[in-house]
Amino acid sequence: MMRSLLYVPAHAERFIAKAHERGADAVILDLEDAVPEDAKDRARDGLSETVAHVRRGGAEVLVRINSGERLEEDALAAITAGADGLYVPKVRSRDDLVALDGLLTPAEDRLGRPSTRIVALLEDIGAVLDARLIAKGPRLLGLSVGGEDLALSLGAEPTPEVLKLPKLLVHYAAKEHNLMSFGMLRSTADYSDLDGIAAAAREARDQGFDGATCVHPAVVPVLNAEFSPSPAQRAWAERVVAEAEAGEGAFQIDGRMVDAPVIARARSLLARG
Repeated sequence: MMRSLLYVPAHAERFIAKAHERGADAVILDLEDAVPEDAKDRARDGLSETVAHVRRGGAEVLVRINSGERLEEDALAAITAGADGLYVPKVRSRDDLVALDGLLTPAEDRLGRPSTRIVALLEDIGAVLDARLIAKGPRLLGLSVGGEDLALSLGAEPTPEVLKLPKLLVHYAAKEHNLMSFGMLRSTADYSDLDGIAAAAREARDQGFDGATCVHPAVVPVLNAEFSPSPAQRAWAERVVAEAEAGEGAFQIDGRMVDAPVIARARSLLARG
């Protein structure tokens, strides 16, 4: 599971030092927006040490690389350092992923490491509208939307009302292709409203999102809780599966009909829990 993905600036030693203690399912070492230009080379050069450090708590380690002229060096440094995956910003088309695949494959062969998975970050309205095509790209683990950049591309404010439709469109594209989908139907920039984040995470979980990113460790336990099945949900799923295994066809629980899709949903819920 990747319920919580914690962004950590890859140049900030004081954040890196405790990242493995935060309880996040994944840590995203950020080489992009969180790192000032004059620290980007140092952050990239230090990946071999920081990747090993932040995974000590068992989290998956992803690296958000830069787009443009830094992309190649960042991506190669990340896989050389042993990152589990790449968080790739500003993906605009499937061709972007094909080009990255062509870069990574010979490097992985030299390193003798398995294929690196990718989370594509869609950050402009054109990418959102082409999400179904992008979702067919190679190496994809999941899709996500960069809400602040998307709002900028629209000339809009990153309110939940603005972000809900494009985030759902990308989410639907991900699920059509059995990819993971990360996000909430709001911006992640406001990390102080924990009650609001909890409500947004519950809404996202109900929509089928797998987890969400966050920029502050205080949000991690909120995401872990809200993207996990509740005790009541687990109890319901256990009853459904037990009844399904004891009988045949449709049946009822608590006055509601249970048939094949409901049983499949119960099994999926137990697998997550």
